[in-house]
Amino acid sequence: MKFSTRQDTELSSEQLFDALADFDRIERLLTRRGALVRRVDPAREPGAGMAWEIGFDWRARRREVRLDVTRFDRPEVIEVEGRSELFDVELQLTVIALTLCKARLQFEVKLRPRNMRARLLLQTAKLGKVQLDRKFALRIAEFVDDITRAAVA
Repeated sequence: MKFSTRQDTELSSEQLFDALADFDRIERLLTRRGALVRRVDPAREPGAGMAWEIGFDWRARRREVRLDVTRFDRPEVIEVEGRSELFDVELQLTVIALTLCKARLQFEVKLRPRNMRARLLLQTAKLGKVQLDRKFALRIAEFVDDITRAAVA
């Protein structure tokens, strides 16, 4: 299953990319929302090879996901691959310059089931895909607003 949305910002493409690549800030954002975030790589500079183990509660159960940055092409693309008990996840964040001081973030998530239970969950979710797309776009808009405010401040 694939989710995709675009968000325009009042930041330049470089500013937007730098805000997206500020993984320390994103770790703090996730922690404030109740997730347990643990870095599992020794890298200090953002780039391919960075990895995290993230734990969070969803639907009254504890979930764990491992995320690895697989592509980091400044100032355009960040790709992250993840693995959980049920799904393989691919995130692709693409920054597109619209003008000198405006940029667009194209955010794509692909979920692939790892077992029959996950396949059934995705089939059920497809019935409400329009509503899920709206919720996804709203959450990404909130995320972009959070990082935009922090980048401007």
